[in-house]
Amino acid sequence: MTSIHQKPTASPVALALKARCPRCGEGPLFHQVLNLRERCDSCGLDYKFIDTGDGPAVFAIFILGFVVLGGALWVQLTYDTPMLLTVALSGVVTLALALGLLRFLKALLIALQYKNKAEEGRLAKGD
Repeated sequence: MTSIHQKPTASPVALALKARCPRCGEGPLFHQVLNLRERCDSCGLDYKFIDTGDGPAVFAIFILGFVVLGGALWVQLTYDTPMLLTVALSGVVTLALALGLLRFLKALLIALQYKNKAEEGRLAKGD
């Protein structure tokens, strides 16, 4: 029987961009957009060990806030567009970027968790 943690086949960023299994790099991580599969279709790795928590959402909020607010301010000050148009465009851009960014960040944290063998902390061995 093989160990859960084997050497990853690709870098975590490459795996995150493709949203593939952190062990084999072949099987998809998600079904639909952000729903994690139960196991890898290719190598059978059970994804129960994965716990990204709120990390992807927190990173996405900071990145999107900087990009969207900066872009909206730049558009507003450069082109003097009507405020309602700027707000509407910012909303659409935020939704589009949020889905892609959350998918990438979630896959990246999963790949890094696998690569670094990150686990829940324990106070003593055998707990």
